[in-house]
Amino acid sequence: MNDDGIQTLLELNGNVLDQEDGYWIKLDAWQVKPSNDIPHGVRYSLTLHAPSGKRILGYDNAHALKLKGKRFSGQKLPFDHKHRTSSDKGIPYGFSSAYQLLTDFFIEVDKVLQEVKGK
Repeated sequence: MNDDGIQTLLELNGNVLDQEDGYWIKLDAWQVKPSNDIPHGVRYSLTLHAPSGKRILGYDNAHALKLKGKRFSGQKLPFDHKHRTSSDKGIPYGFSSAYQLLTDFFIEVDKVLQEVKGK
């Protein structure tokens, strides 16, 4: 694997980061065999949690997304996607590099924390 940031992402596996006021981030990433669904060869789950433990933001590739509607039923979207709430089924995320994934995630974490904390 020669993708920028893959090693950094893998080294973050298992980290929990305090975000003050009880909010926290959990970072999981592990190497898998590259496939059509996961061409970069890394499974990941980057999540932001409320003080209650409820996920309020997540970027992952743990499962494929299924499109809604009769015309699209049966089609699957790429595995890389993000969730804005715990019940959100997810929207596609265009993975370009591990560094970009981390950058996008932490930018969105800052936005979400500003929203929920009212700052």
